[in-house]
Amino acid sequence: MQNDTKPSPFDGSVYARQIEAYWDQTVRWVLANGLEILVAVAIGAVIVAAMLGIRHLALRFCRSRFHAHWPRIIASAAIRTHILFMVAVAARLVGGYADPPAAVERTIEFFFTIAATLQVTMWVREVVLGTVEHRASGMTNHSNLGSAIGLIRLMVTIVLFAVATLMILDNLGVNVTGLIAGLGIGGIAIGLAAKGIFDDLFSALSIIFDRPFSVGDTIKFGSTIGTVEAIGLKTTRVRATTGEEVVVSNTNLLDKELHNLNRLERRRQTLAIGVTYQTSPEKCEEAVRLIREVVEREHCTVVVCAMKDFGASSIDFDVQFDIPDALGSPPVVKHRVVLGILKAFNDARIDFAYPTQVTFTAAPDGSMVMPYAEGHDGEGHAPPAARVKVEE
Repeated sequence: MQNDTKPSPFDGSVYARQIEAYWDQTVRWVLANGLEILVAVAIGAVIVAAMLGIRHLALRFCRSRFHAHWPRIIASAAIRTHILFMVAVAARLVGGYADPPAAVERTIEFFFTIAATLQVTMWVREVVLGTVEHRASGMTNHSNLGSAIGLIRLMVTIVLFAVATLMILDNLGVNVTGLIAGLGIGGIAIGLAAKGIFDDLFSALSIIFDRPFSVGDTIKFGSTIGTVEAIGLKTTRVRATTGEEVVVSNTNLLDKELHNLNRLERRRQTLAIGVTYQTSPEKCEEAVRLIREVVEREHCTVVVCAMKDFGASSIDFDVQFDIPDALGSPPVVKHRVVLGILKAFNDARIDFAYPTQVTFTAAPDGSMVMPYAEGHDGEGHAPPAARVKVEE
């Protein structure tokens, strides 16, 4: 009987015959195309030398004092070019010149696929991490974002090299459909289990890239006003104006309406001023002029200064002015403005109003009795002894 059994793929003799055949083809090719192979090797050496020169120039560029953002990141990526990738590129470019056998050509293609995929992964990783670190510059030295950058670096590395591995296996003819499905299901499960952590991580990334505030900025969120002391991977620590430390998660912080008080070019202040109804129209016009003079004397900008309304017991003025940030503490500047208005009104004999009620009475003969006390000047002004004195 004829034995129709096929050799087992685990039989060592099968691989031995394949290696022997590959070796014979390579030796015959080298003996038959020696000159072409030498020329190809020389051209490949020139290509490798040129790529090494580019990498050396990139290294010198990074050591220089030139601090442009994107050129430096691209140069940092160029430094990561590996010598094996250079050799693979050279072999791929000059491989067809010497007309290699199919087995050698497949070997070159295999080597180039692996080297190019890994090299592109390293370049992309360097560009991504360089961009993240550039946006986080100035934060990592004064906060806990250094740990966030380390975790981001690890996650980017794992994701990129996992994708690179799948691409290599797919190019080598391996069916990666089941592997991709498994990784997808596993990723969804991990994402659902660590949703809060990932929310805060992406919020930390938002702080890095968007920079709504930095360490040292005074911010207002909700009913809290304070100075940012540290920005971490999960939380931000704020020293409130009342003294306590407020720890708030990055997600909750960015979900609120956030005011960065450090980026104010000016601070608007509002005053509500009321004068008595006995004040004449001329005195009201003078009051507007005096208020403007006082505000401008303090190097502030008048926005609104006008009579606003007739109140229950006063003629009301609306005063709004902007304090430039360079002047210093707004409460101190506002104090000087209010004190100046008080002095000006006192000198001009303009009386501030306060809630009052006036009762009119009649004499037995039906004539009206004057509602103000004896000694009043009859024009809405108190006698000198009752008027407020403000010392300079």
